[in-house]
Amino acid sequence: MPLRLAIGFAVTAVGAGFVAWRAAFLVRLALAGREAPGRLARLPRQLWAEVTDVFAQRKLLRWSVPGVAHFFTFWGFIALLFTIVEVYGDLFYRRFAFPFVGHTAGLGFVEDFFAFLVLAAVVTFAVIRLVRNPHERGRESRFYGSHTGLAWAVLGLIFLVIATLWLYRGAQYNDGTFPYGHTWWTFASHGVGLALAPFGHGGANAGIETAFILAQIAVIWGFFVLVVYSKHLHIFVSELNVLLSRRPKALGPLATTPNMDPEQISEEDVFGAGRIEHLTWKQYLDFYSCTECGRCQDQCPAWATAKPLSPKLLIMNLRDHLFASAPALLGRGDGDAKGHTGISLVPSVIDPDVLWSCTTCGACVEQCPVDIEHVDTIVDLRRYQVLMESSFPTEAGTMLRNVENRGDPWGLGSSHRLDWAEGLPFEVPVVGDSIPEGVEYLFWVGCAGALDERARRATQALARVLHRAGVSFAVLGPKESCTGDPARRMGNEYLFQTQAQQNIETLKGVGARKVVAWCPHCFNTLAREYPALGGDFEVIHHTQLLSRLVSEGRLRPSAPQDRSVTYHDPCYLARHNDVRQAPRSVLEAVPGLTSVEMHRHGRRTFCCGAGGSRMWMEERIGKRINAERTDEALSTGADVVGVACPYCMIMLDDAVKERQAAGTAPEALRVLDIAQVMEPSLGEMPPGAPQGAGP
Repeated sequence: MPLRLAIGFAVTAVGAGFVAWRAAFLVRLALAGREAPGRLARLPRQLWAEVTDVFAQRKLLRWSVPGVAHFFTFWGFIALLFTIVEVYGDLFYRRFAFPFVGHTAGLGFVEDFFAFLVLAAVVTFAVIRLVRNPHERGRESRFYGSHTGLAWAVLGLIFLVIATLWLYRGAQYNDGTFPYGHTWWTFASHGVGLALAPFGHGGANAGIETAFILAQIAVIWGFFVLVVYSKHLHIFVSELNVLLSRRPKALGPLATTPNMDPEQISEEDVFGAGRIEHLTWKQYLDFYSCTECGRCQDQCPAWATAKPLSPKLLIMNLRDHLFASAPALLGRGDGDAKGHTGISLVPSVIDPDVLWSCTTCGACVEQCPVDIEHVDTIVDLRRYQVLMESSFPTEAGTMLRNVENRGDPWGLGSSHRLDWAEGLPFEVPVVGDSIPEGVEYLFWVGCAGALDERARRATQALARVLHRAGVSFAVLGPKESCTGDPARRMGNEYLFQTQAQQNIETLKGVGARKVVAWCPHCFNTLAREYPALGGDFEVIHHTQLLSRLVSEGRLRPSAPQDRSVTYHDPCYLARHNDVRQAPRSVLEAVPGLTSVEMHRHGRRTFCCGAGGSRMWMEERIGKRINAERTDEALSTGADVVGVACPYCMIMLDDAVKERQAAGTAPEALRVLDIAQVMEPSLGEMPPGAPQGAGP
């Protein structure tokens, strides 16, 4: 007994020493990052995320087979914590059992049952990895680029945890020291005990028990050591990462807002991230948490269209560079006294084509089971390139200059802001010094809605529909300017904040209270990002308003439409702002209209390719993202591709026309906004009806 006790504690001391040393190193390294304020700003919501995403495994259960296997593994290891206590208790006393419950069969059954589930999960994971072998499937495998060797090692260790557990319990069963007695409730331990019965009920089984108790302790600590030194570190840190994540509707989408006040900026200020030390401790925690599962990569529109951006590989490369830079960051190696590494992240670690391929659609963040914020890091890298290095795609420079000098990405200027209203059968009030009395909504038209020919037609349709419903609205006209969204996604935070402050001042000056926007990018910026700069307004998307008008009976679609529509969810509406049902409820209200969903829809929608300022950058690598999405829409056989975003309208309409020119799309196929789809079902509008009249 003293010998096995000594061996057990020696193994424990060695394993715990390695784990403690590594844990202390990881904590010191994480704290070397910049501050990340506001990470517990909405603790109740974040605690609920901990419950749903960690304990209920919400995100993982979207994938039925691997999700269920991971669920079993997670809860299996929680249940098996009891067996770890038991194995150490057995070092002291061979008949150790938990007081009160330890001698009842119920706990033994729970332990055996969850051990069996974990073993089944290990087999499932092994099969999945064989089927999705990246060496055979290449980029099509979500494990492409992952450290698959270590994954196999961890699966092997998990198997050994279960095997050594059952072997020493089986020996106890024969030796008469099994705390749960001779019962089939402990079915696995009982079965192994029967297999070991030929070794007798004395010394042989006692020796087997001792050997496998020590083996169990060695395997457990070997597992812990491998975890803290590998990508499986997520087992210990992902729970904290989920708790501190930005979360939709918690800290705002993509809403890191550095201080850009010219009076407070010094020459030493660094905007964005150009070197590893410019990233925050939360971003370091993101790197620690990556499981290399590849679900972000699987859903990324850039990766799906043969571009070099893989969100997973981007995080992995930054993590590898973080660990390589640890001596400098901690002041023990190459680097100056302040922990500056001197190594540029772009292009030394991240290739420029990787950086500029991102559409900021957020599919990676949405799919990540541990809530890594890939897009925030990408935007930080872009900020440094734009603001500190003046390095960005040439064609995007024209867009930035147009926003700065003319107030819109196209450079058409404020004089064209009201061109869209020409030909309407009613007058659209334009705000002067203040919003006219009796006007309920300020209609934020947006640059695309006012200046692009196709989007203008949708803007007109929306105006007519609102007019029919008796909604009183006015527009800013020449006073409206770009919200700054394309500049922010591009990385020009200074231009974004300049535009934002100008628009906030305008909106406050005219007394705006309720704003309706039909562009999700404008909607997102006005509603979710302006508050950080002092602009708090009640903002609604036009599909939300239309849905409300239908439910209130102010819009009554009655003329049947014998056609089918497939609705494309805009990323900045469905994913970043969780507006999914409102546009569908509008379509459902149209009699005769048949809706058919694309394979990827709702929060799993596939980007049109325009976000992240990609609208103004050439797409030279791989297949065009808008073509990929259009092909998916064509596969539904629908007559209409319904949209709720001018960017999506432009991108998908371009791709549809290309397909029509090639003869691979029906000539009658149209890309229409939700308001355009609905309007014909309302019948003809009474000529000259004053705004505010009911339908």
